[in-house]
Amino acid sequence: MSEPSTIRPPSGCAVTIDQVSKRYGSNTVLKSINMAIKPGEFFTLLGPSGCGKTTLLRALAGFHGIDEGRILFNGQDVSRTQPWDRNIGFVFQNYALWPNKTVFDNVAYGLRIRNVPKAEIARRVRDALERVELRNVEARFPGEMSGGMQQRIALARALVIDPPLLLLDEPMSNLDAKLRVSLRRQLRDIQEALGVTAIYVTHDQEEALELSDRVAVMQGGIVQQLGKPEDIYASPSNRFVAEFVGAANLVDGVLREGRFELKGGGRIEVPDAQTDGPATLFVRPEGLRLVDPHVAGVLPGHVASARYVGRAWVHEVQVSDDEILIVDVATRIPNGTPVGLAINAPRFLRAS
Repeated sequence: MSEPSTIRPPSGCAVTIDQVSKRYGSNTVLKSINMAIKPGEFFTLLGPSGCGKTTLLRALAGFHGIDEGRILFNGQDVSRTQPWDRNIGFVFQNYALWPNKTVFDNVAYGLRIRNVPKAEIARRVRDALERVELRNVEARFPGEMSGGMQQRIALARALVIDPPLLLLDEPMSNLDAKLRVSLRRQLRDIQEALGVTAIYVTHDQEEALELSDRVAVMQGGIVQQLGKPEDIYASPSNRFVAEFVGAANLVDGVLREGRFELKGGGRIEVPDAQTDGPATLFVRPEGLRLVDPHVAGVLPGHVASARYVGRAWVHEVQVSDDEILIVDVATRIPNGTPVGLAINAPRFLRAS
């Protein structure tokens, strides 16, 4: 990928969100949010619709005011600063390109309102478009270009002003799956090359895990868990995170004297179990292995169904009247076949 040397890499911005709350009437959509985002970090706000992630992003941009708390950029309180004075780049979900302006004029807009000289505008627009691998398109109009190209124009427009902070509101949600995969890798390469701090909003778990240095999982206006992608996937803090971030098997039961007893019947040995009491067994499909059901210490059951998803056969294994676990297997096993489930390093979520 080309990296024009004429674009000056900005230093990333440190972002502090300090006890931020936001209300619409009686509805509190952000509840005392706290987080610190490091300079040059790719940070993702992940959650379902209505969780507060876009409201928080737009508060960072200055598009929404906040009712309580502070937002700081590099230690400076910008909570009451207007959007045009925050020196940020913003990529909208629908790209927000002017259809009656050429690609050049769309990308150049932020430079023109900053009274940058014409010669420098021409150079920086060209360099920004090359950065996103678009060449010889300056005279075209957005409507003449594909969705993927429009997304890259919007990114070039956000980057051309050399912002220390880049905010992205689900910019790939309107693209097909294959294009999303290629463009998110390109986005990450550009962000790393520039050193800009990026805060990215998405509901796509795979996108968040692949792109991010750290992820904040949100629900109900609250940060449910904040951490590295691998930690959130492998060690979710609660049931919501476990279910939202990837496929998960969750089985309610009780830890008692080195065993986990399922509510619906059945038990597994857990020699390293924590304190006895109600708990939820958590295991990803790839953390299960199908074995002989007569082997000691495994969870017996039978294959209830199987479906092919390309990478594997996904089998549903019924282990009690009320519990079905999902396991990925390379080949199909007939329905009704007795099997045992061996669990690699079982984890437990404490009942709340």
